[in-house]
Amino acid sequence: MAAAPGRDWDAATYDRISDVQVGWAVEQLERLPLNGDEVVLDAGCGSGRVTAMLAERLPCGRVYGVDVSASMVAHARAALGERAVVLCQDLVALALPEPVDAIFSNATFHWIHDHDALFAALYRSLKPQGRLVAQCGGYGNIDAFRKAADSVAGEEPFDYYFEGWQRPWNYATDSETAGRLECAGFTDVECWLEPKRVEPERAFVETVCLVRHLDPLPDGLRGPFVDRVLARTGEPLVLDYVRLNMTARRP
Repeated sequence: MAAAPGRDWDAATYDRISDVQVGWAVEQLERLPLNGDEVVLDAGCGSGRVTAMLAERLPCGRVYGVDVSASMVAHARAALGERAVVLCQDLVALALPEPVDAIFSNATFHWIHDHDALFAALYRSLKPQGRLVAQCGGYGNIDAFRKAADSVAGEEPFDYYFEGWQRPWNYATDSETAGRLECAGFTDVECWLEPKRVEPERAFVETVCLVRHLDPLPDGLRGPFVDRVLARTGEPLVLDYVRLNMTARRP
């Protein structure tokens, strides 16, 4: 069997099951006061649900959404229409039409290995006094679940497809993140870790938690892989998330 590439996201399913991430975003938005006339970037906009919330808060402003996933960008463009400009870009090579007053990001930065390049790109995209408010997966995020998935990946008939597989996430600590932000030029930096417990449905596990574990597998083995991981983790499945919060300002 040849493994399917599976490098993109199922944007429609993600949009349907992403209430957990949207709830986290609502909490973060309270840390980003807006007058309503700013230019704001949603860095890693996904299917556009949170971008729409930003647009509601900016009746006289502008919103840019950026995501590296072509399927997410297509979904967000269709959902948002003229309420936001959605661009398909890698955040480490961010190139906006104009500098922004604020950057907001939710559940994205842990998918980017090079945080030094990421923070440098975000810094370049901000106006002086511009603010960064972000949250992503942090050190220790769903450790027990990921270890169970890695264990299953080492067993037959799955192990063949995981030869040379690279883990795609970067769950950084709060202290090293603060240091990287300061090295990029940011001031007023605050970073902290926050535990969050989630009891997800199967579609959430497939679309979010195991999405990159399923990439190397052919279609016929993806369902059995999920079955074996869930059998190993027990019922009800409880995921111990760790969120990495960050706020900073460009001087």
